[in-house]
Amino acid sequence: MATITANPPRVGLPALLKNRAVQKLLLLALAAVVLVPLVQTRWAGVTWPGALTVDLSEPLAKTSDWIIDNRDSHPLFLYFFGHVSNVVVIAVRAVYLTLLAIGWAGVTALGALVAWRVAGVRLALGTAVAFLTCGVLGMWVPTMQTLALMVVAVLASVVVGVVLGLAAGLSDRMDRALRPVLDTMQVLPAFAYLLPVVLVFGIGVPAAVLATVIYAAPPMARLTSLGLRGADKEVLEAVESLGATARQRLLTARIPLARKELLLGVNQTIMMALSMAVIAAVIGAGGLGDRVYQALASVDVGAALAAGIPIVLLAVVLDRVTGAAGERLGAEPEPRSGLRWLYALIGVVAVAVAGRLAGRLDWPESWVVGIAEPVNRAVDWMTAHLYSGVPVVGGTADWAGHFTTWVLDPMRDGLQSLPWWSLLLIVAALAWVIGTWRTALTAVLAMAAIGVLGVWKPSLDTLSQVLAAVAVTLVVGFAIGIAAARSDRLERALRPVLDVFQTMPQFVYLIPVVALFGVGRAPAVAAAIVYALPAVVRITTQGLRQVDPAALESSSSLGATSWQQLKQVQLPLARPALLLAVNQGLVLVLAVVVIGGLVGGGALGYDVVFGLAQGDLATGLVAGGAIVCLGLMLDRVTQPTERRVKKGA
Repeated sequence: MATITANPPRVGLPALLKNRAVQKLLLLALAAVVLVPLVQTRWAGVTWPGALTVDLSEPLAKTSDWIIDNRDSHPLFLYFFGHVSNVVVIAVRAVYLTLLAIGWAGVTALGALVAWRVAGVRLALGTAVAFLTCGVLGMWVPTMQTLALMVVAVLASVVVGVVLGLAAGLSDRMDRALRPVLDTMQVLPAFAYLLPVVLVFGIGVPAAVLATVIYAAPPMARLTSLGLRGADKEVLEAVESLGATARQRLLTARIPLARKELLLGVNQTIMMALSMAVIAAVIGAGGLGDRVYQALASVDVGAALAAGIPIVLLAVVLDRVTGAAGERLGAEPEPRSGLRWLYALIGVVAVAVAGRLAGRLDWPESWVVGIAEPVNRAVDWMTAHLYSGVPVVGGTADWAGHFTTWVLDPMRDGLQSLPWWSLLLIVAALAWVIGTWRTALTAVLAMAAIGVLGVWKPSLDTLSQVLAAVAVTLVVGFAIGIAAARSDRLERALRPVLDVFQTMPQFVYLIPVVALFGVGRAPAVAAAIVYALPAVVRITTQGLRQVDPAALESSSSLGATSWQQLKQVQLPLARPALLLAVNQGLVLVLAVVVIGGLVGGGALGYDVVFGLAQGDLATGLVAGGAIVCLGLMLDRVTQPTERRVKKGA
């Protein structure tokens, strides 16, 4: 019986020279032969030359001083930013007081009602259990504070995102203008948003809400634009033939056809807003994030976990409810659905009133179960037995130390020892081979901008952490994804685990990492790996499962083994999904490696944290700008153009 051979046909030199990627590399090598000697003559040395840097510290310091000096007197602050701040404070306070007035029983009943009507009884019970768990852990008031901030921030993000999405979806010019802005906002880690907002609004709720809106609005804008542009052309032509105006076409056809994309945008906005609302605790957002931040600062893992669990529960509930709403959109309404809503609302009001009359608005202290002490005892046990001194394999501290010594240090030192121009050439080669000359130019300019900002060495330190984390993430993620794609049982078992990990805000990942590995660069990398792993596993599994069954049947009929099918059929056909997994892994890893500055990650993350803590606009913004450039470069060298993906180049 014929079998699929693993030996590829020989490729001669003429055929090799016709390969498009080889031609690009030869052109780049020719340009390097001409330009590198000139560069070495003018700017000799390994690190980025000082003559090509721009010192922004003085103008940024002057800007910071001007903002601080005029924040209480300038008309721009008094009559614009001041009013915005007041509106945000009033809105958040109104929602918070409303939640407290309803009481814990009313809020729980209301959450369960919405989940029941949207997704059924199981999710309603899960929602009720989630809210009750927040109370049992003694986190009812912080949960309401976070929920109040979330409600205001999500509503504002949805409004801003829909307005921008409408502009981009209805106008090609606006779409081209907004695309680089949204790209930059997507790769800019959450921490980098905080410093400029704090300078304008000061520490507190307004700055937290505004930073959350800036961070959470882009997915709503992108998905709104996508939904409007993907509307059925035949339906739009039919509506236009009936004499509808542009406004009528928008309201009666385009927006209804884009309902699923709009609801998906709301889902993504909620998840990003929750993640940012937790991180914004650093600038006085309060709520659950503040409890986590204070506990991490004192390395109180038990207290951090007690606040982290409600964050995860909120994330899972909000994700499930909005996701279920999207799936049921457009379905036939149930008979007497309106009456059921009315009866349920009456029941919620009755529960809230009963709680108020009974004086049980606040969660009873006697119902609180403290987990901080037993968790800290468990952490102490792990520190004593797992952190160090484990026979043969060593403890987690040993693993972290070995990873730093054998992986992170050599990678950092290797990158920093390369001549600066060679890194630009490597970036150009990778980006041009996988994309176009525009892709390569963008990546090289982004990398060069890091040098111009004067943060070449710390950026390479951050890059080494990102590359190390991505390497581990891809090895583990591809292995698990391939196994899940080939086993329905394993995929079903992994699904709830991946759901929980994917909905957890970035901040929460630092809690177990600090407990197991202490502080340093290795723990920051470990948190980034855990955060990025679910996305890589999901995309890999989905890509392999979507391979044409006919191709698998054909290879099987030729006698291919399971390994040969995977290597020669599934992996090549799933290449676009695998490249997307690499791209998403890089972006997600970069986001958490930067937050790792809170636990000793150093490099750019430390500069952002230091700038935020000291109010140093120059240090914080320069590091934030370098992070954007690093993210843009990594995005370009791992994101092939659609033309190349279709060709399978």
